[in-house]
Amino acid sequence: MHFHRFSFRVRYGETDQMGVVYHGNYPQFMEMGRVEWLRSLGISYKNMEENGVMLPVISLEMKFKKSAVYDDLITVVTTLKKKPSVRIEFDYQIFNENEELLVEGNTVLAFVNMASKRPIRCPEYLLKKLGY
Repeated sequence: MHFHRFSFRVRYGETDQMGVVYHGNYPQFMEMGRVEWLRSLGISYKNMEENGVMLPVISLEMKFKKSAVYDDLITVVTTLKKKPSVRIEFDYQIFNENEELLVEGNTVLAFVNMASKRPIRCPEYLLKKLGY
């Protein structure tokens, strides 16, 4: 199982008037985790797109447990669920600095050829980085 931990502080602009993180920001936090997961493998979204591959989200689920608040140090744990094929699936857990679980999430993304807009298999270079 491949996972990555990424931490950052909640910014003021990500909160509502009560200082609580707006629920619509959590998918962005999950995207940050996913981008940093790829970067930890030596792969960037930018590089994938330069090579004609994009990864649109085709499914997103979230379960809210507790709110994050302004200036919390939160950690996004991003876990690859299984070997990628035409799809790649991630689970997420978002914790505060007290290790309290705030959000559980899941995304499924599809590998798509940017020119044809058609689904393709996971690039070989990614499979190799993952040891498949």
